[in-house]
Amino acid sequence: MPPLLDIRDLSIAFRTQAGASPVVHNINLSIAPGEVLGLVGESGSGKSATSLAILRLLAPNAVTTGEILFNGEDLLTLPEEKMRAHRGRSIAMIFQEPMTALNPVMRIGDQIAEAVRAHHPHITRAELRARVLEAMHQVALPDAEKRLRDYPHQFSGGQRQRILIAMAIVNKPRLLIADEPTTALDVTVQAQILTLLRDLREQHGLAMLFISHDLAVVSQTADRVAVMQHGRIVEEAPAATLFHAPQHAYTRSLLAAVPTMQTDRTRPLATVSS
Repeated sequence: MPPLLDIRDLSIAFRTQAGASPVVHNINLSIAPGEVLGLVGESGSGKSATSLAILRLLAPNAVTTGEILFNGEDLLTLPEEKMRAHRGRSIAMIFQEPMTALNPVMRIGDQIAEAVRAHHPHITRAELRARVLEAMHQVALPDAEKRLRDYPHQFSGGQRQRILIAMAIVNKPRLLIADEPTTALDVTVQAQILTLLRDLREQHGLAMLFISHDLAVVSQTADRVAVMQHGRIVEEAPAATLFHAPQHAYTRSLLAAVPTMQTDRTRPLATVSS
C-alpha cells in the first residue's frame, strides 16, 4: 500500500538580512494510512517547522524545497486555493498551546463550527449544530449542549485541548498532525488525551504525525519513531526497536536523559550530547 504522506528530500530555510538560515536538511519521512509516526528531538531540532511545512503554514520568509506528497499529490506545488481545501479537511493539526490557538473572544461552539463552514459553506444550521455536537461528544467534553456558548477561559487546560481536537476531527481528516498535544498538561489529563487520540484513531482510521520531545508519551503512541537532530533525521525504526535497541548516539543520549524509577537521585541527570 502506498504511503498516505511521503516527504522526500525536504529542506527548509528562513531568509534573513544575514542570508538564508537552514533549519531542516533533506529529510525523508512517510506515513501509511492508519499509522502513527512519532517525531522526536530536542527543542529547535526542526520538528514543528516540518509539521508547518506540510500545511504550508510557515512564515513568508521560509524557503522550502523537496516534495511533500499527500495521497500522491505534491502539496508544495498546489495552488493556494487547492491547498486551503486540504487544510482542516483531509489534513488537520492540533497545535501546542490551546490558549493561543483558540480565539479568546469567540464561543467554542462557533470556533468548531467555523472549521466546518470553511469546507461546507452551504451546510444548514441544524446540520452544523449536529456536526459540532458530534465532535464535542467524540472528545468527551461534558455537557456539550450547555457549553456550546462558553468561551475558552471557562474551560480547564485539558478541556481546551479537547476543544482543539474536536476542531481538528470535525471534518474527519485522513491525517492528523499533533504537535506536542500534551505539553503543559498534568499526567492524569495527559493520559486522558492520549487515550482519546488512540480511540479516535481506531474509530476513524486516522494516520497521525505525533510530534513530541516526551519520549515516554511517544513510546505509548507511535508505531514508528523518527529522531531529529539539528534538522536531520538521524534514526528511524519501529517504536519497540528504537526504545530497546537505539542505534544512533544521539538517540541513546535522549533515552539516557529521561529519568526513571531506577535513576540514581544522588547524581545529576544525564544531558543530551550534541
